[in-house]
Amino acid sequence: MYPAFVGTVVFGVVMFLMIYLVPQLVGFIRNMGGELPLHTRLLIMVSSFVSHYWYLLLILPPTLLAGLRYWARHSDRMRYRVDNWKLHLWPVGGIYKKILLARFTSNFALLYQAGVTVLDCISIGEKLVANRVIEEALERVRRQIGDGEGLNTSFENTGLFPPLVLRMLRVGENSGALDTALENVSYFYNRNVRESIARVQTLVEPMLTVILGILLGWVMMSVLGPVYDMLGKITR
Repeated sequence: MYPAFVGTVVFGVVMFLMIYLVPQLVGFIRNMGGELPLHTRLLIMVSSFVSHYWYLLLILPPTLLAGLRYWARHSDRMRYRVDNWKLHLWPVGGIYKKILLARFTSNFALLYQAGVTVLDCISIGEKLVANRVIEEALERVRRQIGDGEGLNTSFENTGLFPPLVLRMLRVGENSGALDTALENVSYFYNRNVRESIARVQTLVEPMLTVILGILLGWVMMSVLGPVYDMLGKITR
């Protein structure tokens, strides 16, 4: 909620600048005459577009998002692409992947403690992760185990699971305490996810502040630049 609130404030400030403030200054700048610099002409073009088509900026993003979600829901190929994009999206893709791995390992450990077989644990885990990329990787793991491959080797062959998961699976497989090893993985990832989210949240405010500062600097430079140029010509 905090990043969404800060982002909304920045978006509102930008809309105010482009729709209200810049158009009032444009007339003053043009009345001075002379050749306008490129960044000033670009600001005028952006302000004109936002002023005339502001409703597109409000309607288009949620419409595209809804269309993408509908497409992903009815197309396996598109769903795979979207889920793969989620896993690699900076800066939250790594956190999202750790959340899914923590969910999988935690439920795997609980099911295994209850006497459920490894193949059934993985089969149930495929439905719990709610990500097509990891789901297909778990399907390959289940097939390889069914063909006689070891648990750790099957997970390693997918190339998707991080070294921590592979090491703990190896330890659990060799020691016979697979549920304890998976619980340790889940505990580590849950703690790491909380720390990562806290770090991302601390970065959001300065990043948005920098973006807002750049936009304000662009507006001020584009408006005051021609004024200073005109004053310089008058003094000469």
